Amino acid sequence: MHQKLEQEFVFLLEENQNILHKICKLYAKDEETHKDMFQEMVIQLWHSFPKFKGDSKFSTWAYRVSLNTAISLFRTKKRKISTVDWNESFERLRYEEYDMHEEEQLKSLYAAVRNLNDIEKALVYMYLEDKDYGEIAETLGISEVNARVKMNRIKTKLKVMLSQKGEA
Repeated sequence: MHQKLEQEFVFLLEENQNILHKICKLYAKDEETHKDMFQEMVIQLWHSFPKFKGDSKFSTWAYRVSLNTAISLFRTKKRKISTVDWNESFERLRYEEYDMHEEEQLKSLYAAVRNLNDIEKALVYMYLEDKDYGEIAETLGISEVNARVKMNRIKTKLKVMLSQKGEA
């Protein structure tokens, strides 16, 4: 039973691992932190997986757990990441390099997003992932109307931040 659960988890995580990488990119300022955060997210997802009942999509559940993990790590000044044996089954979930020089505009956007608060970051991330406002609201535990209003305010805020950077 445990092996079947593990295989299901690895399959679902392989399908959705970009969620974790993108969240890491929003909250981590360097490659080492990105790797540590990614590993911690996988660990938290694995520990929580037996409680996943399938009431929502796996990706929605993974967003929620990963965002909570990232926010917790981000807020913790002394990162006390517990270590566990890295199971061979997880070897296929490798850290993928992101080419930071490839898209200068994306780099500027991520820099601006890092200046947002935690909820705003999560909203932007899910918006960029083309999640509908219903799923965003469900993941963040806010109303759909609130998600729309917040996103409109964030767009305005980011436009101002990016235009100021262009003027500097």
